[in-house]
Amino acid sequence: MIKFTVISTKGGVGKTTLTANLGALLADMGLRVLMIDADVQPSLSKFYPLKDPKPAAGLTEVMVRGEITAGCIGSTALPNLDIVVSDDPEGSLPHWLLNRIDRGFRLRVALNSPAVASAYDCVLIDTQGAVGPLQDAAALAADILVSPITPEILSAREFRNGTMELLERLEPSSALGATLGPMKAVIYRQDRTTDGRMIAAGIREDFIRLKGRVTVLDTVVPHAKAYKEAATLRIPVHRH
Repeated sequence: MIKFTVISTKGGVGKTTLTANLGALLADMGLRVLMIDADVQPSLSKFYPLKDPKPAAGLTEVMVRGEITAGCIGSTALPNLDIVVSDDPEGSLPHWLLNRIDRGFRLRVALNSPAVASAYDCVLIDTQGAVGPLQDAAALAADILVSPITPEILSAREFRNGTMELLERLEPSSALGATLGPMKAVIYRQDRTTDGRMIAAGIREDFIRLKGRVTVLDTVVPHAKAYKEAATLRIPVHRH
């Protein structure tokens, strides 16, 4: 089982859309996929219809118990694609985690639960844009971090600075046995303008100077109305 966390210190860069569409694509390829909505704003939880009624529990029980049970997992209308929904609209879970000495490791441990480890090929974790204990727990649970970055100059600067702060804050956790996975940046919503291409090229040059701590993927996700249309229809963009 491989675990991906889609993460960014900046909000509104497309984390949820990327998570939902990547999860559905992997599921349509035949992999058994579990998505986890680790954002207090439950956008991923509402992205696809649920096949069955809302699960009895969600992310709050996962983090409090330190375990994922069958009652925490809901089935989406798409084959092979399940989800642990976000159920903390008031944002109390991050405050609860602050008082836990093991706050950074609770989701990592929960993913070893039998209901997950033996049932899924891939886990995709969506995160909130705000820095905090829930974002840290999601980052430390992953084998690979995936970070979308839009080719806009202000967004690129914020991404570079925020990414370095994130890595520097979490890398000491390796001394406690939780090695931070490699980060893969993906240029997201690139338009067909000369300016967009120049900024994307600048992003690649910037990350070459980060000494291999971040890799910019060759894949570029284009800016296309199909993503909004698919989200409105609540279907994966590749099917649309």
